[in-house]
Amino acid sequence: MSYELTVRQLIHQLQTLDPELPAYFAINPDWPHTHRIGQIVQITGPDGAVYIAEDGQEGVLPPAVRTQLSWANV
Repeated sequence: MSYELTVRQLIHQLQTLDPELPAYFAINPDWPHTHRIGQIVQITGPDGAVYIAEDGQEGVLPPAVRTQLSWANV
């Protein structure tokens, strides 16, 4: 997958998952915590993009998630 994830790619990845599950960000393998997803905004124009804001920290990322992300040995 490319560095920049498009909205189409994100939707494609999410549509096969249980829509009732909570969604979080996994951020920073050196300090692996779970972060809540906040506001989502779209910016138009030449630098157009969609931004998903972080809305607080939920806790330490579970070991199984770190393993799936290949962060287990970090």
